[in-house]
Amino acid sequence: MEGIGLGLPEGIGYADLLAPLLLLLAWIGYVLYADILRIGRGSLMALMHEQRVVWMLRMLERDNRMVDIQIVQVLIQNISFFASSTILIVGGAVAVLGAGDEARMIAAQLPFAQEGPSYLWDLKILLLVVIFVYAFFKFTWALRQFNHVAILIGGIPLNADHPAAEAHARRLALLATKAADHFNRAMRAYYFGLAALSWFVQPWLLVAASLVVLVVVWRREYRSNAVLHLNPDDAVLPPARRPGSGRPP
Repeated sequence: MEGIGLGLPEGIGYADLLAPLLLLLAWIGYVLYADILRIGRGSLMALMHEQRVVWMLRMLERDNRMVDIQIVQVLIQNISFFASSTILIVGGAVAVLGAGDEARMIAAQLPFAQEGPSYLWDLKILLLVVIFVYAFFKFTWALRQFNHVAILIGGIPLNADHPAAEAHARRLALLATKAADHFNRAMRAYYFGLAALSWFVQPWLLVAASLVVLVVVWRREYRSNAVLHLNPDDAVLPPARRPGSGRPP
């Protein structure tokens, strides 16, 4: 249905306004739920923070911290890969923006594709650019913070009985969790960015994709097998997966 009588430009229906709005509301709402208000309990991020505290406390017992530095290097390499890939994605989106006519002809051949004016196509591209630029900033900030983690590992007291050793280790774990949180938000932007691709077909597909991504992100953060196995309460594990049950995992 086109926006006749609604004061919308010609060629734009109300679904073209509703779909990206729903995508942003789903994304922002989840950020409020999981990251800012922290309404959900027992999230994967919270459980992993406990494991980072254990990691840093165990590090105090080691004279040689090369293993810990190597762990940080692996994390940095993973983030660097995604940051570089994000730049390529943004560059590709800008290139498509410059070749709008050819790209629109290709997209029009997709099943159930809905055509629209050229400026609407440009808005779809710009939405992708904004999403992945946001992801790039999150990746690079996570990268910088993990570099800070490596520096702080070098400055942690060698003596585990040092009065400030435990406090230093817990601050280090908190900084590592902050870095991982920004990495997690960048990966979440990837998920919603992939959902935004469906807008090139038609807006109602974007609505469905946004809801699917919202459910997938929530389930992986709160109801995945990783959460079940990391939860300190063994009662939440399915009987077939409890350690020592004698049954295959």
